[in-house]
Amino acid sequence: MELANRYAPDRVTNLMMVGGSQQVMLKVRFAEMQRSTTKALSSSVGITGLVNGGSIGTGNLTGSLGATTPTSGQTADTASGVFSFGAGGLAVDVLIEALETKGMVRTLAEPNVVAISGQSASFLAGGEYPVPGADGAISYKPFGVELSFTPTVIDDNHISLRLNTKVSALDRSIAVGNQFGFKSRSTNTTVEMRDGQSFAIAGLLQDDFDDTVGQVPWLGDVPILGALFRSTDFARRQSELVIIITPHLVTPVSGDALAMPTDRMRVPTEEELFLLGTIEGTTTLGGSGSQGVQGSFGYVLE
Repeated sequence: MELANRYAPDRVTNLMMVGGSQQVMLKVRFAEMQRSTTKALSSSVGITGLVNGGSIGTGNLTGSLGATTPTSGQTADTASGVFSFGAGGLAVDVLIEALETKGMVRTLAEPNVVAISGQSASFLAGGEYPVPGADGAISYKPFGVELSFTPTVIDDNHISLRLNTKVSALDRSIAVGNQFGFKSRSTNTTVEMRDGQSFAIAGLLQDDFDDTVGQVPWLGDVPILGALFRSTDFARRQSELVIIITPHLVTPVSGDALAMPTDRMRVPTEEELFLLGTIEGTTTLGGSGSQGVQGSFGYVLE
């Protein structure tokens, strides 16, 4: 059209048509694994001196135990022991505490979104967190798995994709007043591929490590016995994220060819619910409509 308008300005009739399907279904797979390990070791020493059956001096040298409360997906093992010994009128009590916490979090999402060539589509699986403003108004910040993309069909099976993806969650370790922070991983890219091909558009491997040693001055530097006057914390967090996309050229089909998750579910009767304790009514293999079943069916729980 631009070339033709140079020779016949405003007198060009466009009769061109683009053949083939112009609707793109984008299948996105978000997979993330997070592992964390926290270890802490601390000790507390109490010294008591006795003269003629009376206490003349008591000292307590204590180190802090750096421990976190286990959350979902975490396990914690705690060990503690008290050791006492004395010589003459001197009594020494030693308390040793050890804590180990392990956690693992898996995030998996597979959204499918359909859009026409040249038009944008978006998807959100998560929620919205209320954030109060300075004027008292409340705004909402989305979190979870977010996806927006714009497909452009170049030819019969060649597709250009402009994508924005984001995985976010509340981070309770960061707080300002009563508001929590967010941890997010996002990518913004443009790729080209053919129908049915897959592309890993983003990958993240993160390994964080930190340790802390607290001790009583001078006493903690004494060889061997100095361990009784130290508190040691160790934490390591590993995360791995992969985002894979697969575009498909699609066309509409008859409604009878599509199945819904509720097609083969029936509300239980009062007898089934109260007498038999079933939460889902029995049904035939054909379901409530004309849907038929061949081979295995139902849900798989792992």
